[in-house]
Amino acid sequence: MNDFESNQQAQSVQDPSLGDILRRTKGLTSEQVMQALEYQRSNGVRFGAAVVALGLAQTEDVIWALSQQFHYPYTPVGERALNEELVVANSPFDENVEAFRDLRTQLLTSTMGPGPERSALAIVSADVAEGKTFVAANLATAFSQLPGRTLVIDADLRTPRLHEVFGAEASTGLSGILAGRTEANVIRPVSHLPNLYLLPAGTVPPNPTELLQRAAMSLLLRELLNKFDNVLVDTPAASHGPDARIIATHCGAAMLVGRKRQSKTADMQALLKHLTKSKIKIAGVLVNEF
Repeated sequence: MNDFESNQQAQSVQDPSLGDILRRTKGLTSEQVMQALEYQRSNGVRFGAAVVALGLAQTEDVIWALSQQFHYPYTPVGERALNEELVVANSPFDENVEAFRDLRTQLLTSTMGPGPERSALAIVSADVAEGKTFVAANLATAFSQLPGRTLVIDADLRTPRLHEVFGAEASTGLSGILAGRTEANVIRPVSHLPNLYLLPAGTVPPNPTELLQRAAMSLLLRELLNKFDNVLVDTPAASHGPDARIIATHCGAAMLVGRKRQSKTADMQALLKHLTKSKIKIAGVLVNEF
């Protein structure tokens, strides 16, 4: 037996069929699996569609079984413990979520791909309530569904929210590191999302701009880029002051987020002008419709 055949045989042992998974977890009998296979052949549909059509399982059951077959993180509706904002994790097969996977691909082939020029990515917006944190959280989740480790940093030291989205404790975090305090276990794995880690903002400081301007921020990002495959950074809205531009300069790259029918074109253009003056790589402009 050659290496290819050995690998194929090992793969077949490790990856049970959809019917095997449904038989094991949903109690389908061998006769019901054969019935679904016959329906599949007769009607020219997928096996999962046949199972649903025959009333042997619900659509949600089939989606969950597919996620197990293809090693794709997914939690059934009735068991979800994740924030409803995390649409990429909660509804990974929804066609609207495909936009995040497409964006992930674009970033991997440009700004965030492997190589010496790899950068952390700052997610910025001109004003509040434009979906910046929503985009940062879901884009980080999309990256975490690939091999490797993804880190999302909450650098909004004014109104941090990522710890709420991911259900994480936030008493310690970035602000303490920048203030020179040594804090253990400050980077936390995100529950239910393998490969995703969070560095929360920590205690909201009285001097966020001054902390972010310290060289410690650049040094920290450089160290984290060596430890993680992908690093994304949430920032305060530019309307709060210069924090977002400072963070983007440390990161080396930025993506601008706006909201359809809400963001003002003049404000977004002004922010882009400031960013390009600092020679920051612009990864793109995203118009958020969620």
